[in-house]
Amino acid sequence: MSSKLQLWQRFVDQHLDFPNIGLALDVSRIDFPAGFFSRMQGPIESAFKEMADLEKGAIANKDENRMVGHYWLRNPPLAPSPDIRKEIEETLARIKSFAARIHSGQAKGSKGPFQNLLLIGIGGSALGPQFVANALSTKDDRLTPYFFDNTDPDGMDNVLSQIGDGLGQTLCVVVSKSGGTKETRNGMLEAKAAYEKAKLNFGAHTVAITSAGSELDKVAVADGFLDRFPMWDWVGGRTSELSAVGLLPAALQGFDIDAILDGARSCDEITRVPGKPSTGFQSNPAALLALAWYSTGNGKGDKIMVVLPYNDRLELFSRYLQQLVMESLGKEKDRAGKVVNQGITVFGNKGSTDQHDYVQQLRDGLNNFFVTFIEVLRDRHGNSMMVEPNVTSGDFLSGFYQGTREALYEKGRQSLTITLSEVSPFHVGVLIALFERAVGLYASLININAYHQPGVEAGKKAAGSVIEIQRAILKSLTNTPQTAANIAKSIGHPDDVETVFKVCEHLAANPDRGVEKLPADSPANAKYKKV
Repeated sequence: MSSKLQLWQRFVDQHLDFPNIGLALDVSRIDFPAGFFSRMQGPIESAFKEMADLEKGAIANKDENRMVGHYWLRNPPLAPSPDIRKEIEETLARIKSFAARIHSGQAKGSKGPFQNLLLIGIGGSALGPQFVANALSTKDDRLTPYFFDNTDPDGMDNVLSQIGDGLGQTLCVVVSKSGGTKETRNGMLEAKAAYEKAKLNFGAHTVAITSAGSELDKVAVADGFLDRFPMWDWVGGRTSELSAVGLLPAALQGFDIDAILDGARSCDEITRVPGKPSTGFQSNPAALLALAWYSTGNGKGDKIMVVLPYNDRLELFSRYLQQLVMESLGKEKDRAGKVVNQGITVFGNKGSTDQHDYVQQLRDGLNNFFVTFIEVLRDRHGNSMMVEPNVTSGDFLSGFYQGTREALYEKGRQSLTITLSEVSPFHVGVLIALFERAVGLYASLININAYHQPGVEAGKKAAGSVIEIQRAILKSLTNTPQTAANIAKSIGHPDDVETVFKVCEHLAANPDRGVEKLPADSPANAKYKKV
């Protein structure tokens, strides 16, 4: 038998097709070692048991003593209490009602019906909504989306310049569970200043998505926000896209949020159980994804996950996955407290763009990765023109995907392919649910807690320390020039000279901060003074 026929037989044996939800998974280009599935039978069964306990309301994030219930969002009857089910269902109804009020003009801005949506958030409060907005946008969108997803002043100015004179018809959605997230708080204050400069009432154009009683919740009440929607402690930011965090912006943009939820719920149904009686977990796409990750990376994340969607609408999916996968799996210690330094690095672009940049290295350079191809069968809605006899642009896109897959495999580079019948609200829900389940299962296989993020909190604390040093610098500076070392000593931080230097450099580069730099031949000799 030829090598190509052998690959075809391998494809037939390792290809899963779920036509009812327009999903297929091919792992035939993953080199599972002999006996791998037999060895993983016990661990994957334990992972499914843990997943079942999770869905029943087990305390999954023991750091914060909370449940993890993103699966309930698309299937409220699974919720462990009637109160939680009621909250989910009532919030969904309120989202639809609010969106209808906005679309009808019953609720409008000071300059007329809302035409724009400015979402202010960061991380899980922005990545999911950005991915979905890009994936499902059409010329018929009810609102045009914009995002403040960082605390970068120039970035915010750029967004505001794009909105231009449309602020009076721009609805702001501020998303922060605690209300204390500095990037989101800063974005809200910048937006509020822009509205006030335009002589507009910020609160009358704004909605909050936050926890009850949070700092943001209190601001929303005090400033008379249009409405408030809940963020529950049992939904983490990276799994919040199917809560109000993602569903409200999607509904406001005009997307069918019931279809998104239906896609996720349908995917849950085929990934919740271990698999068909005849084939077991090898017929479960989420389990196979998790096992492929485990096999390629030796259970240690040794290989980078390169995500290559051959569809422009899915371009932002790799950014969304970076947080879902890396924040969930990137852990120093396992659940027993042993240092393991686990994780899977994710990066990606889009096909066939990638073939003109980094596929050269993927094929001929370091073999330190595996590829996740995402293939979309339907090219467009409507007929395609022929760019060559009997060949469309979409045919070329498919050809480039297949050619890249083959070229990589010829060089011993492993890959798997997820195939969607089309990109639609339903299929976006399928894709989100598939990876959420795979991440949960993989976390169990490597014995780490996917639902806490101590590293993120450490970074926030470190940033807070820098801001405190900056305050001290501004308070201590005089008209007498001083080096960073002298300033550090004067403010009681003699060991933080580098931090003081970086802060002074930043302050001096911004004329409105009142700090002047006297350059020198070395950072150690540069001096700073108050203007």
